[in-house]
Amino acid sequence: MSAVAASNPLQRLLRYSRPHRAQVWQASFCSVLNKIFDLAPPYLIGMAVDVVVKRESSWISKVGVTSIIGQLAVLSVLTFLIWSLESLFEYAYDRLWRNLAQTLQHELRLSAYSHLQELELSFFEEQSTGTLLSILNDDINQLERFLDSGANEILQFVTTFVFVGGTFLLLAPGVSWFAMLPIPFILWGSIAFQKRLAPRYADVRQKASLINSRLANNLSGIATIKSFTSEDYERDRVAVESQAYRASNRRAIALSAAFVPLIRIIILVGFTATLFLGGIEAANGRLSVGTYGFMVFIIQRLLWPFTRLGQTMDQYQRAMASINRVMNLLDTPIAIPTGDRSLPIHQVRGEVTLDHITFAYQGRGHALENLSLHIPAGQTIGVVGATGSGKSTLVKLLLRFYEIQQGQILLDGIDIRELRLRDLRRCIGWVSQEVFLFHGTVADNIAYGSFDVTRSEVMRSAKLAEAHEFIHALPDGYDTVIGERGQKLSGGQRQRLAIARALLKDPPILILDEATSAVDNETEAAIQRSLEYITQNRTTIAIAHRLSTIRHAHRIYVMDHGRMVEQGTHEALLKQDGIYASLWRLQSGISESRSLS
Repeated sequence: MSAVAASNPLQRLLRYSRPHRAQVWQASFCSVLNKIFDLAPPYLIGMAVDVVVKRESSWISKVGVTSIIGQLAVLSVLTFLIWSLESLFEYAYDRLWRNLAQTLQHELRLSAYSHLQELELSFFEEQSTGTLLSILNDDINQLERFLDSGANEILQFVTTFVFVGGTFLLLAPGVSWFAMLPIPFILWGSIAFQKRLAPRYADVRQKASLINSRLANNLSGIATIKSFTSEDYERDRVAVESQAYRASNRRAIALSAAFVPLIRIIILVGFTATLFLGGIEAANGRLSVGTYGFMVFIIQRLLWPFTRLGQTMDQYQRAMASINRVMNLLDTPIAIPTGDRSLPIHQVRGEVTLDHITFAYQGRGHALENLSLHIPAGQTIGVVGATGSGKSTLVKLLLRFYEIQQGQILLDGIDIRELRLRDLRRCIGWVSQEVFLFHGTVADNIAYGSFDVTRSEVMRSAKLAEAHEFIHALPDGYDTVIGERGQKLSGGQRQRLAIARALLKDPPILILDEATSAVDNETEAAIQRSLEYITQNRTTIAIAHRLSTIRHAHRIYVMDHGRMVEQGTHEALLKQDGIYASLWRLQSGISESRSLS
């Protein structure tokens, strides 16, 4: 574990907030001054009692104001000034702390999300979406809640302790020791509670992640839940996760709720000691009446904040548990680092070479083993094979979603590990078999990744993908909002939009990963007609189950269990009478039986 990962979460937060050090100091300064002015009224009350009792021999008379009216006037002006300054600094610290909270929340969320985007796909396979959403939302929001009020409360608590405690020692050292006797026990109790609360709140955050994961997963699969009439089953599963979250919170609450009552009992000792012993001192003339009245009043300002210490520590522990989770995410190493070699897209020819590559997903056997493949620039190749043969893995390795364990992949003779990831991925247009569309308009989704294109360019790509006709028939045409994940469209419509999106990017390399699997025969035929234009002057890799999609490719590769077992043109592979020929006969037979039925 790194030194950063092992350090205290508060230290990690302070390191992260270093660019905002000036604002932290300003907010802290305003919090301290506000508390000092907030503590002034008891002092003023003591001085007022002193004026009434001692009159011309009061403390204020020592500065030259001897008349009672003059002394009270001075106190009145001081009171007005102090209360005004208290209000001013309250406004200042509240604004500074809350703006700092918003800034850190924004920057931390952006940093965490940006780092998340740089992580490899295998990371997302091991983490649930709900857990990551919980970190990006709930945990970072927990930091905001702490900075909004918790940091100020800690500073004001320390200010109260130092300011009032110092005054006690100065005015009545004999009584002050009894008054402050409970404080070491309170501090010891606070530390003990903090140590016991920390693991409980870490468990609360973990349970919050689990229920978030469950809810996110269920909302994504709501159609499946409905189709299998599993509403009751899923409600019960949510109930189990929610109950676990509630039980975890109950364990934390059971401990935190006991803090304040116990502290109140300890505080009572200090207050009673001040009331009794201070009264004896005043009755014997060793303590002025004004000072005694001030001490009885101010002891509450010294000790009662300890009752809020439990709530503040509670808030602090929640925030630190969340900060740990966010910082641990930021500390997650990037397993696939970008290269430092640039490759402008206009210089890409599109020659791809896979040189004896071997790859295995974590915890599984080889998906590809000692595989070699050469794709000349500008040619169209087809890749076929049974499910699980490694076809889509080839694409993900070319895009560097995963890293090969052996061998190398070359683009125009350059190892792709040397290239900047953005340059590599900009020159590849990928149409996945699992189409993802964003909530927004049809035009927005086609233009995604090519944000500076014109509407006419969007329409041109849609026409090439045989999508213009159905788009035109939508209620608002290209401005129709298609819903989250494009749920208002059919599977074939979504796939045509994905093809249009890839074509608009105008990449030197185009990858069609089962790009026509969800379209009907008529649309597939139309797309096939446009492929002659689409594939001109670009390298095209077409992965297909439907062999009719790639029958005109320059070369077809047949994969089986991560190995290349056959290659050649459509006609040559039929003559070999191997796996490809068997697949072709099977699909041709299906087509014939369908035509006869």
